[in-house]
Amino acid sequence: MIALLASFAALAAAGTFAGLHSMLPRSQLYGASFIGEAAGSRRLALTYDEGPNDACTPGLLEVLAKYQVKATFFLLGRYVEALPKLARAVAEAGHAVGNHSYSHRNLIFLSREETRQELRQTSQAIEDAAGVRPALFRPPFGGRRPGTFAIARECGMTPIMWRVSGHDWDADSAGSIVQRIVPALKGGDVILLHDGGHRAMGADRSRTVAATEELVRQCQGEGYQFVTVPEMMAGSQFPVPSS
Repeated sequence: MIALLASFAALAAAGTFAGLHSMLPRSQLYGASFIGEAAGSRRLALTYDEGPNDACTPGLLEVLAKYQVKATFFLLGRYVEALPKLARAVAEAGHAVGNHSYSHRNLIFLSREETRQELRQTSQAIEDAAGVRPALFRPPFGGRRPGTFAIARECGMTPIMWRVSGHDWDADSAGSIVQRIVPALKGGDVILLHDGGHRAMGADRSRTVAATEELVRQCQGEGYQFVTVPEMMAGSQFPVPSS
């Protein structure tokens, strides 16, 4: 009986361990993903999820252009289909574009075929709207399970996670977003922010836009350079995605 209970306890612990790693952005348990280059680098990569968003993305593009910063946008397929001109504007501004699934369902709970469909439908929407085939993939909520990243690679995309998050989806001010990011920076970081919201189009991300300007101003003043994820990957040991 003791041995049986011990076995159940071990299985439960293993399940908890695996469950945690399915959501941890830095975990490599379920396949390699890029989260940044070596700490100490003077480069940073801003990334934005859940766009395009006509309530926020245009203003964000203006801020990035003002400071001559290129970022990486992980787009939702259903929003790309609704706002193709805005998706194209992101790409034409010189920013890298990635696949963030079609509907923002947690891929942990989807079958392999459902996951494949989410990714393929989004990549096609992005190519139709922006004229580029995305070579980068980020899972909604960061959720993945064994096989998720393999499917992304089968679809021609490299998995991208993050090392620093602004937690901007629940921030009460732009300042709080900046304060979550700046102390956590080690250099070489991929930074997670959002220019949209997965629940509905038109999410208010004005705090993120304001935080972006302050973050860029501070970091450029400290000698950091902002680059796209593909540019950062090109300087690392991680395989560079094809364009």
